[in-house]
Amino acid sequence: MPPGGVARCRRCAATLYRRPKHGVDHTLAWLLAAAALFLIANAFPLVSLDIGGQQTSATLHGAARALHDQGMTVVALLVVGTTIAAPGLGIAAMLYLLLPLWFGRSAPGSMSLARLVQSASPWGMLEVFMLGIIVALVKLAHLASVVPGVGLWAYAALMFAFIAAARSYDSHRIWARLTSIGGATT
Repeated sequence: MPPGGVARCRRCAATLYRRPKHGVDHTLAWLLAAAALFLIANAFPLVSLDIGGQQTSATLHGAARALHDQGMTVVALLVVGTTIAAPGLGIAAMLYLLLPLWFGRSAPGSMSLARLVQSASPWGMLEVFMLGIIVALVKLAHLASVVPGVGLWAYAALMFAFIAAARSYDSHRIWARLTSIGGATT
């Protein structure tokens, strides 16, 4: 199928397969941008709140720590797992898989990792987290002065960069490159 081509069902016209226009270079560029944005989103405050002259700011780590300190350890673990660990591991796994391919090599365990990336991709839910943040900010707006921080803007950009990387990720092309490289290991 040519780059940008789409295979459709003859009966219902549903999309069966869509081949992205760009190759590994495009996906890798989006992943590197996502990695940089991920670091920024975790290093800087998401929001600053001004309540009665008292100003506080919150990072993702700080929010999880505050939840844990208030006895909501399960919620804190969910926050860490869904906003820090899952996106970070997803970006790292895809970079570990694609960087060696860009140089014409394969990393140890790349076939297993490619299977894992392909099966885990539907579970990435950065956009759900962003929707939750927006709802919370709207609810807080009448109680306090809410100022979006650098971390929030970086997290929003991260969402778009990660979606673009996932959209341009061509598993068929990745599998073909992995199997054509003699050193591909399982």
